[in-house]
Amino acid sequence: MSRPSPIPASFDDWRAQAQRRLPNFLFGYVDGGSLDEQTLRDNIAAWRRVHLRQHVLRDVSACQTATRFFDVDARIPLALAPVGLGGALRQRGEVQAARAAQEFGVPFTLCTPSICSMEEVRAATTAPFWYQLYMMRDRGIVRELLQRAQAVGCTTLVFTVDLARVGCRRADIRHGMDGGGGAAAALRRVGSVLAHPRWTWDVALRGGPLVFGNLRPYLPKATKLADFKTWVDAQFDASVTWKDIEWLRSQWNGPILLKGILEVEDAGLAADIGVQGIVVSNHGGRQLDGAVSTAEALPRIVDAIGGRGLTVLVDGGIRSGNDILRARALGADGVMVGRPWVYANAAGGQAGVARWLGQMEHELATSLGLMGVDKLADLGRQHLAD
Repeated sequence: MSRPSPIPASFDDWRAQAQRRLPNFLFGYVDGGSLDEQTLRDNIAAWRRVHLRQHVLRDVSACQTATRFFDVDARIPLALAPVGLGGALRQRGEVQAARAAQEFGVPFTLCTPSICSMEEVRAATTAPFWYQLYMMRDRGIVRELLQRAQAVGCTTLVFTVDLARVGCRRADIRHGMDGGGGAAAALRRVGSVLAHPRWTWDVALRGGPLVFGNLRPYLPKATKLADFKTWVDAQFDASVTWKDIEWLRSQWNGPILLKGILEVEDAGLAADIGVQGIVVSNHGGRQLDGAVSTAEALPRIVDAIGGRGLTVLVDGGIRSGNDILRARALGADGVMVGRPWVYANAAGGQAGVARWLGQMEHELATSLGLMGVDKLADLGRQHLAD
């Protein structure tokens, strides 16, 4: 492996630093997609095919990049996406990321299978954060999770709808993260841990307990992540339908975002059922391999549901401030970003996430000005080249 840049300036730089710091099985868990990773690659490539128009000799001395999500100001149109096991990549990683997001001024989304519980994140921050939920077979636990999230001040519910079955993630199979591989896989993981002493000291020794904090009350005897994973895998409910979204609406007092919409028909159903927003998403290429890229799905969906009052976010392959411009020009209200903040967190903790957010803002404002546009709100498809 080549030595990563000492001063990360791009997604690839942050990724290289994270790879150097993390045990192989954890890096592979974050970095990998499903099956042949076609959709993972397409997500990135599709944004690059969206070309921006450059206009000159216009006053862009004060470019405005701020926006609002559900009546809350955001410094740039970006939210930190929910990522499982975030706290296993840096000491209490979700807390560090949430603090960075709060200080910078963008939403942070805590996922259900996080290391840090929602109560821990709330105790470490003052700004409200978003909460992500998977539907579980035990609706009593779902109801209690929602009650807890509202009790700690979570304002927006992000409900993931593209996980009826867990995708076939070959990186997890290779590293035994799927529970297979037996003793040989376990020994390889131990060897990888010992080969990464900074991670071992920061996370394994000082960052415990390494359990799913939100779910700990429901598994009081569980002591390791494997125990939680077995329970979570058994709780995934493949029978969830649109009727369950109606039930969900009755349990949550606030905006609901359905994350995992790729088809126009499903976007229309989301609008019909009365949620406040959707995330155009293919789970970062981690679920259905061969699914359409989000950059390709986004404009069709925006055209179909425009004017129906839904907030439309998009994720998958967002790697730079230019990608945010592309998403906004195609009609998204903003983006959700997962792997980039996770790599920045793994490499530099709270300070790393803060630095990465600053880079995204700088890239966004700089490119907006080079396009001859001074207000992000004015950006539209007229600013894209044919």
